[in-house]
Amino acid sequence: MNYKNKKKGILKETLYLAIVASVLIIAFILYILADRYLIEHVESKVYNSNINSTISEETSDSVKSESDDWNYSSDNITINIDKVQTGSGSDIITYFVADVKLKDPSNLLSAFAKNEFGRNIIEPTSQIAEDNNAIFAINGDYYGFRSDGVLIRNGTLYRDIPTRTSAALYKDGTMQTFNEEEISSSELLASSVVNTLSFGPVLVKNGELVEDFGKVAIDTNFGNRSIQSSNPRTGIGMIEANHFIFVVVDGRSSGYSKGMTLSAFAKVFSDLGCKEAYNLDGGGSSTMYFMGRVVNNPLGKQSERGVSDILYIKE
Repeated sequence: MNYKNKKKGILKETLYLAIVASVLIIAFILYILADRYLIEHVESKVYNSNINSTISEETSDSVKSESDDWNYSSDNITINIDKVQTGSGSDIITYFVADVKLKDPSNLLSAFAKNEFGRNIIEPTSQIAEDNNAIFAINGDYYGFRSDGVLIRNGTLYRDIPTRTSAALYKDGTMQTFNEEEISSSELLASSVVNTLSFGPVLVKNGELVEDFGKVAIDTNFGNRSIQSSNPRTGIGMIEANHFIFVVVDGRSSGYSKGMTLSAFAKVFSDLGCKEAYNLDGGGSSTMYFMGRVVNNPLGKQSERGVSDILYIKE
């Protein structure tokens, strides 16, 4: 009898330890996932943002401009936005094209969510835009979802882990794509690169349309979908110095917009005359902001997803 009771006691103790161990393992896994995808990790803060915002407010007050829901014009900036729909039924695609001309390339900037650089720091595109007095904005490359790439923002180097083909915006108002592993960050800064975007792939290079995306290497982060299918898209293109095209495609919404393939997306930029074009973060991130409102309809739900960063225009 004592032997049976002892055996039962050992079994109960073993079961208890197994349950405790399982709970601890699950808790550890949940913490690792939360740390990777949810918990904010601030590496640095952009302290000059408020100064720039104050200057921008003063400048904006003194600038004479005309605008409506789709257009903006001043001595420094011209923005014209078109809503385009193609196809019908289940094949309908809805996208927005912003044609932007700048007198001064410094009117094109980038901003981080909460004015902080790090991981899992996010805000809606519209919120970041409003915090920075933007006239126009699109979501950026969602740098915070990765730990690699070469990241230069507003002339400051924040990350230097060469990995992929990126896009560079220069002080003279031009744009070029480059292989991060073939040119150093010091060379980029020396050549007056103001902003880099590390996502991809390249859509148009030196006036040539990129047509084969079958061998394109992309990130395999949690939640990413195949780049070959029709999806919401965001991209930037350059026709000539200080003349940019921004395109945001809505998708995954039956009867409104199915999204666009990369090949079709690249052709949009090429047909618009872009000499360079680059794909940015898409899916639920794809957002275009203009004059206090979200122009597109993210995922057909009128609801923005938080992002790490934006590109924006302001006086």
